[in-house]
Amino acid sequence: MPVPGAVRDSVLSERSVRFTKEQIAAYAQASGDHNPIHLDDDFARSVGLPGLIAHGMLQMGLMGVVAAEAAGGPDKLTRLYCRFAGMVLPGDTVTFTAEPAGPGKLELRAVNQKGEAVLTKSSADFNQ
Repeated sequence: MPVPGAVRDSVLSERSVRFTKEQIAAYAQASGDHNPIHLDDDFARSVGLPGLIAHGMLQMGLMGVVAAEAAGGPDKLTRLYCRFAGMVLPGDTVTFTAEPAGPGKLELRAVNQKGEAVLTKSSADFNQ
């Protein structure tokens, strides 16, 4: 029997996303962030990157979706925090997870296919 506001499972929510150039370009269009490090491989390499990279805010937005699922809906979230810690390239798969970390708190993780954290010090607060 479900209890409103109760923690659903030990791992509340998980989602794996494979990033594509098309997804990154669509986010650039929607967000208005047309920095060429997100859109142009040659430009990104010219400034020392391995190629174009995904927007940190795109990653944080996906983490927010997972946190909202874990909290019981986006209206429950009161705070979302993360540190951008690693680059996400087209073709990378990032797994976002949310786990309980005390009453009204979630510990969030974002790890690429190599097991490297791309977002760290990540958490969410929510109303139960």
